[in-house]
Amino acid sequence: MIENETYIEKAVLVGVHRGLIDILQDTTEESMEELRLLSKTAGAEVLCQIVQNKSDIETATYVGEGKLEEIRLAAEELGANLLIFDDELTGSQLRNIENATGVRVIDRSMLILDIFAQRAISAEGKIQVELAQLRYTLPRLTGKGLVLSRQGAGIATRGPGETKLETMPCGKT
Repeated sequence: MIENETYIEKAVLVGVHRGLIDILQDTTEESMEELRLLSKTAGAEVLCQIVQNKSDIETATYVGEGKLEEIRLAAEELGANLLIFDDELTGSQLRNIENATGVRVIDRSMLILDIFAQRAISAEGKIQVELAQLRYTLPRLTGKGLVLSRQGAGIATRGPGETKLETMPCGKT
């Protein structure tokens, strides 16, 4: 008899505090707490939170070079296998951060879609979640290559449908 072990992601949460003057718009603390709770709901163990104080988001990596190195070192030291970013990342940001840290990266939207995928019960619900995941993932597939052929457990790797490779359009490796 084969027993399935529960796979627990070990995550580092990352956000940017933009230092907005209006206290009503400056919700970094609340947003990071919500991200922590969402991560826990998805089944991740949150090891730490890293927030950068920066007025603008870095186009290439979301955070600055120094903070990215701090994130890499923290993930390595704590044994994290997942970085969860508080804002939605572009495909190039995802790739650049993964390349710089060597750790799998997801953003808030991916995390929320994963929670829906875990809890969808009806056939209609599963189809709706899969459609949302595909729509979200499509612009982020470019340049993924061999990574798309992996199958595994964990946050943002689940779905009610096919594998990443099977859902990728023909000729787009």
